Amino acid sequence: MNQRIRELAEQAGYEKDMFGIGHWDMPECKKFAELLIQKCADIGERYADGNYEVYNQILEYFGMEEE
Repeated sequence: MNQRIRELAEQAGYEKDMFGIGHWDMPECKKFAELLIQKCADIGERYADGNYEVYNQILEYFGMEEE
């Protein structure tokens, strides 16, 4: 998982249990974070009048490849 997403999850209170397994490691939670970031990038691009610099910067910040 991307370090920036992990840091945000920890700030939100996600912790690993004594076996080193946390709910955040579930594929559904990771996918939720990725979809949220993608949506933010899409909105940023839309309000920047098609300027993909905003879109790309958001995805790059979170370590996500442009699709």
